[in-house]
Amino acid sequence: MSSPVLDEPTPLTQAREAAHAAGLPYAGSLSPRDAWNLVQAGRAVLVDVRSNEERHFVGHVPGSLHVAWATGTSLNRNPRFVKELEAKVGPKSGNELPVLLLCRSGKRSALAAEAAAKAGLANVFNIQEGFEGDSDDHRQRGHFNGWRFHGLPWVQD
Repeated sequence: MSSPVLDEPTPLTQAREAAHAAGLPYAGSLSPRDAWNLVQAGRAVLVDVRSNEERHFVGHVPGSLHVAWATGTSLNRNPRFVKELEAKVGPKSGNELPVLLLCRSGKRSALAAEAAAKAGLANVFNIQEGFEGDSDDHRQRGHFNGWRFHGLPWVQD
């Protein structure tokens, strides 16, 4: 008699388990590639939380929604972020489709995911590495990680 085959854990399940183990206040974090695969499969909604200027001048993921976590050149925190996020993702913010947040390096999107979780949106994830990735020794981004570094789709206005 053969034993039943167990399903492989999904990236979302793995992210939730890692977040729980680390004591994170939000659902978890995903790699850029896992995030893109979920979005392409229609299994998640991608929300860019960078400023309008960043999206315009640096580029953005085609089809992504936009809700700025912070605005302007001084990146002042958007006090309406959670309300705007709820308005953009609608019923998808419940426990229907996961909401994946993307920023420049993964730091602001983690803060945004935490704020969303504290407001009751339990199915919100951070995208690790962000759109541009971390800075290297020369204070430049995009050389060793990030959405664009991995060759994932993006466009520039």
